[in-house]
Amino acid sequence: MDQQFKKKATIYDLSVLSGSSPSTVSAVLNGTWRKRRIKESTAETILSLAERHQYTTNLQARGLRRSRSGLVGLMLPIHDNRYFSAMAQTFEGHVRGRGQCPVVVSASRDPEEERRTAETLISYSIDKLFIVGATDPDGVHEVCEAAGLRHINIDLPGAKAHSVISDNYEGARMLTEAIIRQFGNDDPLRPDELFLFGGRNDHASRERIAAFHATKRALLGADPDDGVQSSGYSPDITLRAFEAFSQRHGKLPRALFINSSINMEGLLRFMAGRPAEMFSELVVGCYDYDPFASFLPFPVIMVRQNFEAMIAKAFELINEPPTAPQIFLIAPELIQPRSALKGPLDTLKDIA
Repeated sequence: MDQQFKKKATIYDLSVLSGSSPSTVSAVLNGTWRKRRIKESTAETILSLAERHQYTTNLQARGLRRSRSGLVGLMLPIHDNRYFSAMAQTFEGHVRGRGQCPVVVSASRDPEEERRTAETLISYSIDKLFIVGATDPDGVHEVCEAAGLRHINIDLPGAKAHSVISDNYEGARMLTEAIIRQFGNDDPLRPDELFLFGGRNDHASRERIAAFHATKRALLGADPDDGVQSSGYSPDITLRAFEAFSQRHGKLPRALFINSSINMEGLLRFMAGRPAEMFSELVVGCYDYDPFASFLPFPVIMVRQNFEAMIAKAFELINEPPTAPQIFLIAPELIQPRSALKGPLDTLKDIA
């Protein structure tokens, strides 16, 4: 009977061979058979048949039997962002360098989707999960903890697992100071001429906003109450915030602290179709690095988060014996205008 399967077997082929129902085969292959109280002997038979007949998820089947699949997961908030895509590229290099296979997914900053995504990855028997910028990292932790999966937070911290994040306070302090220093003594910046746009109620934004307020008070002597215009991580909401500010004041501030490259996109949308003279004296600081923004007509000072060091530290920690959760801070770098730095893409081989 075994000879009849010359192609890779399907779940239904394995059902015929094993004498089990397709749902039982599926439960064994996705790792939920113990919850369904399926006999271990049945599971072993199905997994053995899956390997013998080249079931299309052979790697998964081997992992379910050995409790190791060779798959390592990275969960991002979004893909379309230079910071997160560069982090993914760096992560993939680390995983492949260890002879394993990276699995990179996004959960769209939706806490329910984060938990569902973690459950799906666990069903494929991933060996570890790196959780980046999660809206609810502790909710993802509970899913991972129940499955006995090693995991770690990156970019945004949780309270129940180790977290490796950028030193957002220090980065924002450096950026705010650099914006203020950009103005000369003959025409110094006033406290009511520097505004922060973007951010939401998460750890990174709270730290950046706190440093922004403290540095303004220290260097400019005052900090008006309306100096922060929260607009989440949305280009469109940031665009509308700039439009509302411009309508109220008839112009933009002389200086802007932009909380992320996503918010920076909102500024660029605002600029579209408006005269260049409106931005001729503008100074911008952006808490993210993008070489294209660096060459805009006005000075753009940026903070580059050290995602390489964050990923390296996370790999170091995730392999250590479990200890009480801690937050590990990684120092960011201040980037002056007109700078085009090398990044993860420079490690790729050129193909003529």
